[in-house]
Amino acid sequence: MKTLVAHSWEHLQELLFDGSWDPLIARYRSPYVFRGLPDCRFELKTSLARLGGHYAQLERHLLRNFKKYGHDSFDTNRSIWHWLTLAQHHGLPTRLLDWTYSPMVAMHFATADIDLSEQDAVIWKVNYHDSFRQLPENMAIQLEQTGGNVFTVELLTQLVGELDVFDRLGESDFFLFFEPPALDGRIINQHALFSVASNAQLALKELIEQTRIDAQKLIIPAKLKWEIRDKLDQSNITERVLFPGLEGLSQWLKRHYSPRDN
Repeated sequence: MKTLVAHSWEHLQELLFDGSWDPLIARYRSPYVFRGLPDCRFELKTSLARLGGHYAQLERHLLRNFKKYGHDSFDTNRSIWHWLTLAQHHGLPTRLLDWTYSPMVAMHFATADIDLSEQDAVIWKVNYHDSFRQLPENMAIQLEQTGGNVFTVELLTQLVGELDVFDRLGESDFFLFFEPPALDGRIINQHALFSVASNAQLALKELIEQTRIDAQKLIIPAKLKWEIRDKLDQSNITERVLFPGLEGLSQWLKRHYSPRDN
């Protein structure tokens, strides 16, 4: 995977939007999705993997108990993909990873944690159009027939109803992107989608490199973070917008009024 370093705000925009011109339709429509992290040492590691230990064996217990104890909050007759999305959305460790179609949202997550302002940040950039070719044949055909480039919960539900079945699809390891249902304003405003791998133990970075998917690792030097942060705030890319409600408002105000040399 190619690693590139941004030298300025302008250079970062060039790196993020590079490849977005589509000559077939004469429009700027990027085939990339993005994931921003405040420390470049952080890997593409799921919240489930961060549990450590025998985390893959814990997955079914976490999901079963989430469904059992959360039954009064949502319809448990929904598909595994719907309540896996709901679990991720509410902080349960899962094999999902959050991504966004928006470079600006990715920049927000790369710079929002001012406690890590002295660390270089990273934005992962992955071509979701290119990821199409490593899918199991039947899934690729079904996706192509919809005219889309990422799965929906409805399409995934039609193709595979259980994670155990999903893990046995294909002759080799793979991953895919899918769009969650619009559970609330947070998902909508963050222009969000998820990646999911065909095995809870798979490391996405290694899987991307193994399948030779078009991807880049963009490093944001610490010295650029405050400039990027202030310009994002001026552009209204803030917690107040991305996390609608009083919690997001409080996070934004706390960060916005924190002194730089705190």
